[in-house]
Amino acid sequence: MTHEFARKLRREQTEVERKLWHALRDRRFDGIKFRRQQPIGSYVADFVCFEAKLVIELDGSKHAFQKKLKSGRKTAKPDLELIPKRLSDLIAERRTGR
Repeated sequence: MTHEFARKLRREQTEVERKLWHALRDRRFDGIKFRRQQPIGSYVADFVCFEAKLVIELDGSKHAFQKKLKSGRKTAKPDLELIPKRLSDLIAERRTGR
């Protein structure tokens, strides 16, 4: 069911998701491979890079996102140890140089 839901999300992207995917796809961002609408256990991440162990979520509160990711981890590989980031967090870090 999660894979079918992920496919549906890929077909019905928001404008923001479409723009970010255009920037991330085909290793356009520093040669890093990203996947979009990727199932992780029972959770579907907006964008994920397994090499960098990074998950990017575009919407929702940080608390709700972490809760969704935690529930997804229960059914995912325990060694993933992904780092969740909301897009607004990434923009803030970029601007402050952190």
